[in-house]
This record gives sequence, C-alpha cells and structure tokens, in this order.
Amino acid sequence: MSKLELVFVPVPSIGHLVSICKFAEKLVSRDERLYVTILIIRPPWDASIDAYIKRSSASASGGTSLDVWGSRIRYITLAQIEPPSSEEGAKSIENYISLLIASYRPIVKDAIISNKSWPDTDSNPKIIGLVIDMFCTSMIDVANELDIPSYLFLTSGAGFLGFLLYLSVWHDQFGREFNRSDGDLIIAANAHPVPSKVLPTFAFVKEGYNSFRNHGVRFKETKGILINTVEEFESHAVNSLASDPELPPVYTVGFLLDIEAQNAKGNSKSEDEEIMKWLDQQPPSSVLFLCFGSAGIFEPPQLIEMAIALERSGVRFLWSIRLPLDAETTKLEETLPEGFLERTKNRGIVCRWAPQVNILAHKATGAFVSHCGWNSTIESLWHGVPIVTWPLYAEQHINAFQLVKDLEMAVELTLDYRMHDSDHREIVKAEEMEKVIRSIMDSENLLRKRVKDMGEICRKALTEGGSSFISLGRFAETILDSCN
Repeated sequence: MSKLELVFVPVPSIGHLVSICKFAEKLVSRDERLYVTILIIRPPWDASIDAYIKRSSASASGGTSLDVWGSRIRYITLAQIEPPSSEEGAKSIENYISLLIASYRPIVKDAIISNKSWPDTDSNPKIIGLVIDMFCTSMIDVANELDIPSYLFLTSGAGFLGFLLYLSVWHDQFGREFNRSDGDLIIAANAHPVPSKVLPTFAFVKEGYNSFRNHGVRFKETKGILINTVEEFESHAVNSLASDPELPPVYTVGFLLDIEAQNAKGNSKSEDEEIMKWLDQQPPSSVLFLCFGSAGIFEPPQLIEMAIALERSGVRFLWSIRLPLDAETTKLEETLPEGFLERTKNRGIVCRWAPQVNILAHKATGAFVSHCGWNSTIESLWHGVPIVTWPLYAEQHINAFQLVKDLEMAVELTLDYRMHDSDHREIVKAEEMEKVIRSIMDSENLLRKRVKDMGEICRKALTEGGSSFISLGRFAETILDSCN
C-alpha cells in the first residue's frame, strides 16, 4: 500500500496550532494511506507551543484513543533563526509574523527534501502537498520549487477570508489602507454593509494592510482553501467564496476544537476544580462568563466600570481578569472597586485564569462576554452559549460584526473597542453593560434558543453525512486522486 504525506506549516501561535493539528487528526483518520508532518517554528513569545506539542506527541504515541492513527502524525521542530527586528514588530505584528515565516523558507525546503525517516515504516511516504497557514503564503514558493501543490488552511472563518480577499478590490480602487472615516463597505462575504470603524486594526496600518493584501492575492495560487467553519453557520460568506471564479475549491472542515483542552498556564488543577465545583452549585444557564483570551487586558478604569455593571445587574458571574505582566503581583481587590469582591462573593467568582472550554460546556453557563477570537467564538457556539461582543485586537472586530449583524448569533455591547489604541477607544460605561447583561441573561431572549439550535447544527455537521464531514472527505478524495 502506498503511503502519502502532507506537510503542514502552521503559524507559531497556540491558537493556530491547535486547530491545524485537529484538522490533521481528522484528515488521517479518513484514509490509512495518509501521513502528516507538522513543521514547528518556535517563536520567542509563546512557550505554550512546546507544552502542546509534548502533550499531542504523547497522546499519539500510546495510551489513548489516538493510537489508531497517531503514529501517522509527527512534529518536527525547526532550528530557530534570528527573528525580524523589534522595530518591525512595533510597526505591525501581522507583518512581523509574515516576515518571520518567510525567513524560514530555506529551512522548510530543506526539511521537506531531507524528509527524515518515519518510525516504524519500511519506506518514507511520498509527499503530495504543502498545507500552509494564512500568514505563510511565502511557503507557496517552496511548494512551487518542489513541484508539489499547496493548500491554504484558514484557522479563522469564511467571513474574515472574504475581507482579506476584499483588500485587493479596495486597493485597486483607492490604492491605500483604510481610514476610520471611509464609511460603509460592500464586501461580498458580508450580508450587510460593513462600517469601516469595525475593520481589524491592521487595516488602518500601512504595513499590516499591505502584508495581508499580499497574502490575500497569493491565496488564489493554492489548489484549495480549507476553512475552520461550518457551511450552515456562515452560509452567506461560504456561498460568496464558492461562487468566486478566481478562487480554488473551498472546503468547510470545521468546527475544529480541542474539546479536551487543558489550561496550559495559569491555574493549578485544584484552582480549576474549585471553579468547576462552584459552577456545579449554580442553576442551569444562570452564570455570565467573562473572558477575553490570554492577551485581553483592560486598564483599571474599564475594569471598575465592568465591576459596577456586574454588581448592579444582580446576575451570577465568573470573571477571568488578565493583568499586565508588570502587574502580575497586584491583587485583584486592589484593581476593583473597594468591597466589590466581598459584596458579590455569594454570586460571583473573579479569577486570573479560567478553564474556558470546560466552563462553556457546563450547563450553568448562560452567556459569554467575549473578545470574539475565532476559537472562542466556535467553542461558545458549539456549546450553545450566546456571546456578548467585546472585540479587542486582531480580526476580532469583523468577527463581532458578522456575529451580530450577518449571523444574528450574538448581542452587541461594542464592536469597535481597541485594546492597543487609546486614541480611538472610549470606555464602555457600566450602564450600557448592565443593560446588555440583563438582556442576554433573560431566559425569554430568543437569541439564546437560536444559538443552541445552531450549536446542534454545527455538531451534526461533523458527523457522518454532515456538511463538514462530506467536505473533508471531498478534500481527501481530491488529494488522493491527484496521485493516481
């Protein structure tokens, strides 16, 4: 039996790595001829990648349900090289990451050519393609040089992909990055006009804008685009992409979640258990969960407004607060209003870290105030938990807009709050937040049922006969047929 191998190049970020690894697991489970090598670029900023690879490799090597196919996925960590200058990062983190990836082209090419032996195989599989992350279009050059096809794996949704493709349309008309005053934009992947104020921050920064515009152009050079979404969820965006004659075939293969996710950093096991024990004691759908990702940090004036809103609302809550690195030793009570923790101790928990997946899966969780990162978005939807939007950075603003306006799967608190841009950020007042909290926690709010129903649809999409199951099979057949 012939052995066939795909090489994956993910962005060196745990948020990207998890979904691309879950995709690799699902892909190799569909055909025993398929093997996957995941090339790991170790960044200087994210130590959690090493922990995740160690856990995944251990799972694949024995003692778990992954044994059936685990020996057909391997991780190769590439040698570290000098990263781009910090000045590049200060201009645009998006362009910095793109430059970092591009600098690894010769190393990736060498890793593919040398093709280190697989353990427990009598011969090395034939390499049949390169699967790249959205920042990694420079690796298309490597695929072309080696005469193998390249495929794009998008860890974000179809709506965000539609925006990235729109950048070249905009540039052809105006030849510049966006301004916040540009008004409403007609983007094919969105069902409603998109206000320029809700575009990702990089869209207003020349270096970030140009970087993603170039990526978007190169996406069209690939032989297929795999998206971490469900067709029924983003139906308008998916249909707009599928009908674009300039694009290669589009495959909706999501939702790709790490349901068994562990809290890689932050709490001890006992602290997580204490949080879950408290949730066990709460009524169904009664707890408001507030969490803004590992990098979501608010300044004290905003935290105070949030605390006031939670206290006035009277709802049960679980609030995860990240503090800046230079404030790690600061006690939470020193940041919040005096007496807040004491007054709310019988109906709320405030912590620094929270086991997000477990909390969203818990029957007591009724709503989620979120930064709208894509992983958080699909985790919440998967478990039927409605979102209150509070985007902070990256692509979160356009995710939030799509959730509220196009998909009607979230409640708007803010769509244009920017964590790193004090010049274009207003404090969200307690009164505004309290009103939204009361609305989303109202058991009669029709949105709650709509989200639960969509969550069920998305779960079924991954089962045999579901849209994502079929789409993944279609991709597997395509790559296997190309070898005949």
